[in-house]
Amino acid sequence: MKPFRFSLLPTAILALGMFTALAAHADYPDREITMVVPFGAGGSTDVVGRIAASALSESLGVPVIVDNRGGAGGTIGTQAATRLDPDGYNITVATTSTHVVGPLTNKTVRYDPVNDFEHIGMIAETPYVMVVSPKLDATSVQDVIDHARKNPGMLNYGSAGQGSTTHLAALMFLDATGVEMEHLPYAGNAEATVAVMGDEVQVLFGSMPAVLPQIKAGTIKALAVGTVKRSPELPEVPTMQEAGVKDYRASLWLGLAAPKNTPREAVDKLSGELRKAIESNPEFVKQLANSGAVATSMSSEDFRALVGSELQTYGKIVSTLN
Repeated sequence: MKPFRFSLLPTAILALGMFTALAAHADYPDREITMVVPFGAGGSTDVVGRIAASALSESLGVPVIVDNRGGAGGTIGTQAATRLDPDGYNITVATTSTHVVGPLTNKTVRYDPVNDFEHIGMIAETPYVMVVSPKLDATSVQDVIDHARKNPGMLNYGSAGQGSTTHLAALMFLDATGVEMEHLPYAGNAEATVAVMGDEVQVLFGSMPAVLPQIKAGTIKALAVGTVKRSPELPEVPTMQEAGVKDYRASLWLGLAAPKNTPREAVDKLSGELRKAIESNPEFVKQLANSGAVATSMSSEDFRALVGSELQTYGKIVSTLN
């Protein structure tokens, strides 16, 4: 009988593979990261995404490359992001439009905003601002509510289009207060802003970048912001909750997500670096503020919960459109 010989080769190979995997995790990231921005270059999402990419690149020590993939309200690029390799080197900017409104209103969307992603964290929020015509005799949210109740259907509100986030922000206000106003949709934020300036509509829940110049110029009046905290750009303007509309939240939030099954170690690393930038990098926060966005720190778990909560909130409003 030949003597039994125990080979150490398979064990050595297995051990080497485990060591290599552990080393790879320990060295993460060791090459460039691609950030999909599901909108065209130059827009508000692109601006915020590039600010975040720059901060992460500096803190991680590797390039974070922006890949713009616009179309269909951000859903085309977001769909593409779900198909990228979940290796920790592919991430995407997730927004109210791509992860809430798009999936609720666009029947062609084939991704699940909660279950098809690993949620890294929030970057910032861009408030929707309740603005009114300079001709409307109102200096507070309560003034508008009182006027609408005394004159049901006599006030018009504008939006950037039927089913747009500005439309849904207004519908949430009407639902929360029980008042009635007539809806006049426009082709976009710019057109809706011009309409409230000219008193074609008396009320608009406009995106911050679109309405901020006119607020500062005094051609429209800002009564409240939809974020839970006041905007650094409009510190004198109360939040909607401070103005008496409880539990109201309407903002374009922007965060980061990765394809499903991205390693937890990578998600935690990215989440930690993002939160560190928000909480301890004043220049990063200032750059966001200059773009009209409020830096908002949020854990991976809380960001995932926010997406689920917003789907329920907006889903209730979207159902009224059908």
